[in-house]
Amino acid sequence: MDLSVIIVSWNVKELLCGCLVSVYQSLVGGSIDHKVLVVDNASSDGSADMVRELFPQARLITNTDNKGFAAANNQALAETSGRYVVLLNPDTEVRDAALGLLLRFLDATPSAGMAGPRLVYGDGSFQHSAFHFPSLAQAFFDFHPLHPRLLGSWLNGRYPRSLYRSGHPFAVDHTLGACMMVRHEAIEQVGYLDEQFFMYCEEIDWAMRIRQAGWGIYCVPAAEVVHYAGQSTQQFRDEMFVALWRSRLRLFAQHYGAFYNWAVRHIVRLGLRHGEGEARRQAATGMMSSEDLVKRLAAYQNVREMTYE
Repeated sequence: MDLSVIIVSWNVKELLCGCLVSVYQSLVGGSIDHKVLVVDNASSDGSADMVRELFPQARLITNTDNKGFAAANNQALAETSGRYVVLLNPDTEVRDAALGLLLRFLDATPSAGMAGPRLVYGDGSFQHSAFHFPSLAQAFFDFHPLHPRLLGSWLNGRYPRSLYRSGHPFAVDHTLGACMMVRHEAIEQVGYLDEQFFMYCEEIDWAMRIRQAGWGIYCVPAAEVVHYAGQSTQQFRDEMFVALWRSRLRLFAQHYGAFYNWAVRHIVRLGLRHGEGEARRQAATGMMSSEDLVKRLAAYQNVREMTYE
């Protein structure tokens, strides 16, 4: 088999349907021998029934509880044997022959272990698709957004838009987890996703391990995928903030030195203090409800406690 496509979904039935339609349209009539696997993480919106009815050719794995992104992907990875695997978010739509373009790039680049497409938002506007590995500057910008040009620069982990416009593949630290095609040989060498990451940063950890094993990682702008961005995670915004920082702190503890971990924890604590002040100001001016303020402050306190662990 050439390609296994894995989609992990939770309560985004309509988006999942659109994603699956685009995957099969991208692959139909081509020469790519493929298998599509859908892992439903205990959705309550009828997602699993929709897949059974409309996409009986897909391999459906249903979980009785939400196992998280990494663990659910690993369930499907255990059933793959092809040359390449693509992990695809359900809030994406594959355009034209994007999957074939990624596969052919990996075929032509034996040193590449992972490749991702150029992502665009639903309205077709630009979306950053690949990033430098996290830095202290990025942690600072998360809490203190400054000028947009700084936020879109290398200081904040971004690659120049000119690289995407060129249409030529370029080497990156890691691609966004919304869509990443990985060589099965690289997976066999470094292992599956780390299930200790329930959500967020698992793709960064994976990319770090793949890079450390000597493989290259690339963005292939000619392959385009629409990413509607954060449709599942938006359902519990403050909980996702806590999950994000839990994963980031775990990533830093695993891959960064003592000074970095000390410094980033101080940056986070200062940022949380700033965020608390902003939240209280918003509540005082009616921009945030008292209920939302309580939830936001609780989330900030939860993250603060993590920085002392």
